Amino acid sequence: MTTEPAIPLGARVVLRYRLPDGATPPLTDVIGTLVALEPPTVESGDGQLVSVEADRVVALKALGPRPIRTAEIRSLETAAADAWPGVEQDWIDGWLLRAGHGYTTRANSAVPLGRSGEPAQLSVEPLRRIAEWYAERGLPFQLLLPDRLAPVPRGWRTWNETLVLGIDIENFVLPQGPPMVRTAPEPDQAWLQLHRYQGENPALVALPRRPVTEVVTAVHDGTVGFAALGVPEPIAIGRAAVTTAPDLRRWVGLSCIAVQAAHRRHGLGALVCAELIRWGHARGATHAYVQVQADNAAALALYRELGFLDHHAYRYAAPQ
Repeated sequence: MTTEPAIPLGARVVLRYRLPDGATPPLTDVIGTLVALEPPTVESGDGQLVSVEADRVVALKALGPRPIRTAEIRSLETAAADAWPGVEQDWIDGWLLRAGHGYTTRANSAVPLGRSGEPAQLSVEPLRRIAEWYAERGLPFQLLLPDRLAPVPRGWRTWNETLVLGIDIENFVLPQGPPMVRTAPEPDQAWLQLHRYQGENPALVALPRRPVTEVVTAVHDGTVGFAALGVPEPIAIGRAAVTTAPDLRRWVGLSCIAVQAAHRRHGLGALVCAELIRWGHARGATHAYVQVQADNAAALALYRELGFLDHHAYRYAAPQ
């Protein structure tokens, strides 16, 4: 048998094996998720479990991540929009418009999610109407453009390329025992303070804008939780929101992860993430996602070490 060393459970694999004597053809393949090694067992894309005795296995090889369909990008972006919706929403020609008092670009941008599967319109008239909607609220006109859902309009500037990573919680080792992180339905002032300064010493950094609690706590058709580690003041925090995508996949989105500078490199960020995934799983989430700026190497390393895989990317765009 040909096999690769240390293929982890949960990996996407191809399993080639011998059929019973006299079968034509003599070999066949199954592609899917490796769920056991003794004997090799693969769950195919239709949910069927294929278990093969070791002496019939010809080859077991890991494959790269499966291709992500455009519909899956739209579905996850819809769940993510519900998880950070701002305080006001509207629809214009397949674009979901969000406003949140100008706090965070995500809560104050339009995203092309379509309605009833229809693509968002990227032409002069809908863009004019979107611009007017934001102008009426005293907000800049800016779009969030995920891969394949809409191109960048010609002549526009882009910024904040962001990677979206996801994980099937079935492939994640959830923490055991009592939670080491407390999770509350609303953030307290200590949580908001750590979020505001991202764990840095307030005396040593430029004064960032005060968080708008109404935006931070907002969620549409879902549940939000605020994690804190440490007493009496938190030394690490995070936010999680559980929402349901149009394909009925239930996601927990992690955001606002921050660790006090003096306590970094001790695994506290990973601990908060793990506890939030457990919190989301207890509320029905089957998958988790994070959104990380493409140039944030430290955060990307953390999430990939936890097992998150690249799903898609998005960027912001605005007229020059």
